[in-house]
Amino acid sequence: MNALLLASPVASKATKPEAKTEERAPRKIVARSRGHHQGGITRLMSPSGLGERIKPFVFLDDFDIAPTMASTGGPITGIHPHSGLATLTVVISGQIEYVDTTGKSGVLPTGGVEWMNAGGGVWHGGRAVGDQNVRGFQLWVALPPEDEHSPAYSQYLSPEQVQSEGSARVILGRYGKATSAIRTRASINYLHVSLKSGEHWRYQPPAGHTVGWVSPTIGRLHIADKVLENEIAVFEESDGALDFVADGDAEFVLGSAVKHPHDLVLGYYSVHTSRDALVRGEAGIERIRKQHFETPQP
Repeated sequence: MNALLLASPVASKATKPEAKTEERAPRKIVARSRGHHQGGITRLMSPSGLGERIKPFVFLDDFDIAPTMASTGGPITGIHPHSGLATLTVVISGQIEYVDTTGKSGVLPTGGVEWMNAGGGVWHGGRAVGDQNVRGFQLWVALPPEDEHSPAYSQYLSPEQVQSEGSARVILGRYGKATSAIRTRASINYLHVSLKSGEHWRYQPPAGHTVGWVSPTIGRLHIADKVLENEIAVFEESDGALDFVADGDAEFVLGSAVKHPHDLVLGYYSVHTSRDALVRGEAGIERIRKQHFETPQP
């Protein structure tokens, strides 16, 4: 009976082996850094270091800054310039008072987001206000040649303007059905994720997003047989999925993108794609300085 069944055409078709689905090995972590600490700021990445490896992401600060007496009045200090890049600030807790030379000023609350597209030149500054430390991340993104000399513009998003998909707030780009209110030419995702202890979360980057990194600010993350805490970790170049498990309640930011194909030509506060572009950007910064900050002589 069994021999006849195995020999029959119908039985042979039914027992034909199914094609195996090829599974990718977990993406490896190829670089880790706890950065450099100064005051309440930890510089996790700079354009001359990891930023060259994971461009368009070129700079990342994790900050925890106490309000000062200066926050009760007087001009905002620490105003500084940029060109050729965009800065993206996510406030995890506390409040930041801000001002920029596009004419905008105000207070960014917990959960708020600042997008400053510096383009051909801008100056901006901010400080912690209120009665608690301000915690968050500031990221720099290198702009493509089409945008590195565009007119500067800024967006300040309230928490309600930041869409979410499950555990992830979409700061930049698109994830699931959630889309950022910030529009960019480059294909970039930047997410702020919160997980409960023991929770698993999988991120599948869009096709072509071979650059990927993560930085936990609260709790610990298990990923690719490693444990991450208060650091930045860079993944091998691939658009394979990333699987995270929270060890305790955890909060982190994550970036993925199509790799920036241009050189990084660096000024003190600028990132451009060529030496000529840098010279032009720094000239724009100087022109704005004279316009906004130089006192006319009588």
